[in-house]
Amino acid sequence: MSDTWLSDTRSSYDTDAPGYAEKVRGLLGGRPYLRASLALFAELVHDAGGGPVADVGCGPGYVTGHLHDLGVDAFGIDISPEMIAIARRDHPGLRFDVGTMTALDLADGSVTGLLAFWSVIHVPDHAVPGVFGQFRRVLRPGGPLLVGFHVGDETRHTSEGYTGRPINVDSHHRPPRKIAGWLRDAGFTIEAELVIGPDEDGPGAVVFARGPA
Repeated sequence: MSDTWLSDTRSSYDTDAPGYAEKVRGLLGGRPYLRASLALFAELVHDAGGGPVADVGCGPGYVTGHLHDLGVDAFGIDISPEMIAIARRDHPGLRFDVGTMTALDLADGSVTGLLAFWSVIHVPDHAVPGVFGQFRRVLRPGGPLLVGFHVGDETRHTSEGYTGRPINVDSHHRPPRKIAGWLRDAGFTIEAELVIGPDEDGPGAVVFARGPA
C-alpha cells in the first residue's frame, strides 16, 4: 500500500474498531431515510435478478447484515482486519474479506450490485476516479450502485477515536455534484440523489447510479 492515506486509514480503524462498532450499533434504527435508501437498493438488486452484492468499506458489517435481512446476497470488504474480525463475529455465516477499494480482488463483472456507504469519505480526490473505475469494473452491466457520503466542501481530520486512542484519518465532505461528476466520468448514469438532514450541521447524501449496459 504505497499511499499513506491507505495505511493511515487501515491502522486508524484497526485501533478504533471496538469503539466504532459500538458507535454504529443500532444506528439504522434511528435513521429512516438510510433504511429507505437501503430498501430501495435491495429492490433494485432484486429487479436485476439478484446475485452477489459487495458492501465496500463495510466496517463492522452492520449494513451488510441489514441487506442480508432484506434478502440480498451481500458480502463485505474492508481495509481493516480488526473491523473484519468484528464483522465475522457479529454476523456469522456472512462473508467478509480484508481488501481495499483501490484494487478490489473481484473478477470483472462479478457482482450484481455494489454499495459504498460512507466509505469513500476517506479517499482523497486524486484517488476517487480510480476507485470508481474499480466499482465499474466489478459490476455486471447495468448493475446498481449506491454511494453514501458526508455533504460539504472541506476535509476534517480526526486524531482521537471513539475509544480515546490516537488515530490519524481524514474525512472528505463533498457536494453531491462532485460525487456525481466523478461517477459520470467513470461511465455511470446517475438515477437519483438524496440529501439527508440539509439543515443539520453534518448533512449526508446518497447517490444511486447504474453501470453501463
